[in-house]
Amino acid sequence: QVQLVESGGGLVQPGGSLRLSCVASGFSLETYAIGWFRQAPGKEREGVSCMHDSDGSTYYADSVKGRFTISRDNSKNTVYLQMNSLKPEDTAVYVCAVGSIGGATVQDMCVDLSADYRGEGTQVTVSS
Repeated sequence: QVQLVESGGGLVQPGGSLRLSCVASGFSLETYAIGWFRQAPGKEREGVSCMHDSDGSTYYADSVKGRFTISRDNSKNTVYLQMNSLKPEDTAVYVCAVGSIGGATVQDMCVDLSADYRGEGTQVTVSS
């Protein structure tokens, strides 16, 4: 059974950091592009960051560039999102996603929110 389970969310003060994890089961992450999407109340879903499986190329939304880092550990079948200098506007449910994007770019994956599998999400709240 294919499953993606996120963890690491929580309440953090502005300027703080969190590291989200996403463990995949039922398939190998190695041949999939990975990504993190987020959904904030009253806002459109946003592709935060994506990483290609073949060349490791990455995409970051302008809103998180320089603050967030996506990574993967294929030996642990796990995806990570390191989030630093968090802002109240980063408050959202963060969802892990994987996709076979083929010749498409990771920007395509994030902008189009394209994925074969998604997790249920983990809540991140940035507030003082």
